Amino acid sequence: MTVREPGPVSRAVAGVALAALTAAGCTTAAGPGGATPTVRSRPASAAASSPGPDAGSSPGPDSASGDSFGWSRERLRGALGRQTGVTRTAKPTVLNGLVGAVFTRNADGDHFCTASVVDSAGLNLIVTAAHCVWDPRLGQRSDLVFVPGYRDGDTPSGVWPLLAVTVDQAWKDDADPDVDVAFAVVQPQNGQQVQQVLGANRLGVDRGYRLEVKVTGYPGTSEVPITCSNTTSEQSPTQLRIDCPDWTGGTSGSPWVTDFDPDSRTGTVVGVIGGYQEGGDSPDTSYSSYFGDRVQALYDRATG
Repeated sequence: MTVREPGPVSRAVAGVALAALTAAGCTTAAGPGGATPTVRSRPASAAASSPGPDAGSSPGPDSASGDSFGWSRERLRGALGRQTGVTRTAKPTVLNGLVGAVFTRNADGDHFCTASVVDSAGLNLIVTAAHCVWDPRLGQRSDLVFVPGYRDGDTPSGVWPLLAVTVDQAWKDDADPDVDVAFAVVQPQNGQQVQQVLGANRLGVDRGYRLEVKVTGYPGTSEVPITCSNTTSEQSPTQLRIDCPDWTGGTSGSPWVTDFDPDSRTGTVVGVIGGYQEGGDSPDTSYSSYFGDRVQALYDRATG
């Protein structure tokens, strides 16, 4: 069951909390007390209301969430300290080329989630969290773009609008955290598909619970990606867990990549931040829906 905080959360309050953490150089959260509301998936600007779904979309049933577009309400803990055994860097890595920020409308908007290119016959597929692109009450967002390799306002690999989005019916109906995964087709640019330009990670299914992975994502308050390397563990039979510092709003959808090959600059994506608590209720621990048969079926639908 997805854990949801009671009552609406002010975007301004969430933004202040995230900015304060960033300014302080915070790492990991320790201790359950003194929590402040935040969002793992950062919503659109506080100055603009969230746009509605596609005109042709049929809103799903009401969600238990009180968020304006299903963005998760999460908590930042007050007592902070660095974890051991975790490698984290904000420097560019060879992995980052396949990973990008998800923006509203264009690269001048807010980046509130993360996505990455995944191998497909159409050469045009990205993977992210379902809660980044589809709300059970409102349907699919129609205004999103994928900006791979985004850094400090630069869009070195182009801006790729999202077209068709595929999510599991159980997500559409009930925001089932076990299928908080989405595949999206992106629009070709200059006659080329995104995989032709960047390459792609492979999809990894039923790879188990303990895997050495790299996780790269875009915190909403940062103009550069961060990367964490650590070993995953089993949160439940349907959920993975990883401990990484500083994974605040904006990092939902960040790929968990194992078997990374520095020569091809690709690996196997075995998870994305999302799932339990829509990714996590503190910035030091993140979750992913387990990539098993249901994710394979979702991928088959997206590429069929």
